Amino acid sequence: MSDSVVRLLTGPDAGRDPTTDAARELIAGLSLRPWGRVAPSVYESARLVVDAPWLPGHDERLGFLLRAQRPDGAWGPPEGYALVPTLSATDALLAALADGVPRPHLLGPAARGLAALTGGLLAADARTLPDTPALDLIVPALVESINDRLGRATIDLPPSPPLTLPPGLGPDRLRAVRAAAAAGAALPTKLAHFYEVLGAMPADAGPTLTAVGASPAATAAWLSAAGPDAGPSAHEFLRQLIRDGGGPVPCPTPITVFERAWVLSGLRRAGVAVNPPAALVDTLTGATGATGVATGEGLPTDADTTSVALDALARLGRPADPAALWAYETADGFCTWPGSEDGFSVTTNAHVLDAFGQHLVARPDADARYHRTVERLSAVLPTHQLADGRWQDRWHASPYYATACCVLALAEFGRGGVAAEAVDRAARWVLDSQRADGSWGRWAGTVEETAYALQVLLAAPTGAPRVADAVARGHAYLHEPSGPEHRPLWYGKELYCPTAIVRSAVLAACRLSAVHLPGADRSVVECGYQVTKTST
Repeated sequence: MSDSVVRLLTGPDAGRDPTTDAARELIAGLSLRPWGRVAPSVYESARLVVDAPWLPGHDERLGFLLRAQRPDGAWGPPEGYALVPTLSATDALLAALADGVPRPHLLGPAARGLAALTGGLLAADARTLPDTPALDLIVPALVESINDRLGRATIDLPPSPPLTLPPGLGPDRLRAVRAAAAAGAALPTKLAHFYEVLGAMPADAGPTLTAVGASPAATAAWLSAAGPDAGPSAHEFLRQLIRDGGGPVPCPTPITVFERAWVLSGLRRAGVAVNPPAALVDTLTGATGATGVATGEGLPTDADTTSVALDALARLGRPADPAALWAYETADGFCTWPGSEDGFSVTTNAHVLDAFGQHLVARPDADARYHRTVERLSAVLPTHQLADGRWQDRWHASPYYATACCVLALAEFGRGGVAAEAVDRAARWVLDSQRADGSWGRWAGTVEETAYALQVLLAAPTGAPRVADAVARGHAYLHEPSGPEHRPLWYGKELYCPTAIVRSAVLAACRLSAVHLPGADRSVVECGYQVTKTST
């Protein structure tokens, strides 16, 4: 536990609510680190090893990759989520082995990475792989790079056949995008996030550019192509990230609006009394523009960030018209990006329901179109609920996050019996899936997923004794001593962990469950990169 939180618990202000104090400390950090707090990334750090070995912290990034390798030779979370980080890390070790600096200690890890790829990760049918962004660009690019390095035969590794792409995944889209970029065609803004595998010059590249596509890897690749002197702001951006992380870098970054919107919306929704500085809240007002607001610099505007920013503004007493969201309306609901998204995101649509619901609270006499939208989403979201009562989404690996987003929106703003029934079914699924130790989680119990599960149970209008028992056990789990490092669960090029957002979700759950449970432990759950649990 940090010294400042200990002081809050034991000093003159010990009578105050420690969750509120911890939340205020968290919000103060949003201004101190405006690019956002994201855990180190295997994929991004490995790309810097390959594309920018001249940047400070090169050896530290190699050390990070070695420490992050799993016993089976792969990197990253379970299942197909390991494919992209394992390709990136293996490619980086091969590049370091061939750069002329003797590093025999990398031979074993590189060989184990190749074995993990050929032994199963690349054999999975493409249809079974997780729908992480641009997987169909990243995987062919990295397979091509690794095969090129192995073909040059300058590394003393056991013979290995060329890597093959997963069945059903080909190089055609990568080749088409690279050809379009080489021909000078304008590419969609969001493709800048993957510049490191495209070789496409960002449209806004120039001396004032800070981050290409909100990605350290994309930024480093651009600097390497254009020359370090071409982008002093981008160079300083990377150096600051490296200093903050001790060598490894996160992704995505910056996530300024995304982080602030999720933290403020979630804490206020849970009734945590926080009043952020006006300057911080002002960064959310871009959501009221014609097309809304983006997660962070270098990314296109999107309906998800826009909706959560609007919800946060409303909960902070600054409600705004969500008219910007009309640009994202489709025949099925609302898309995350206009005209460039495959699939339906239940969490984006749940957040859109929050935004329109908040508007109608402030303006019940609003145009009928706003009312129809709330009624429509109240009916659409339940149609995407799975048979067991949960929801699953394309922006988060855990069904507990998707279920919490849908339940919170439907419980607060949903209309009709279908919405109420969906909330009840979700609560029953959460009750049935609690683990023996009181936690919840997809692969193992985590404080993040336990927080979402508690929010579902405490939003569902039921007073059943079974709910009270589940909440008490979940609340107790959040206050046990620290467990293993928290798994990244958020969708990016690989799964990642936005640590400030996760911490805010846990604090919100602590506050809600403590209010629900008479005499509950109200001590602070201290969440850093490991998203640890703290007993007091």
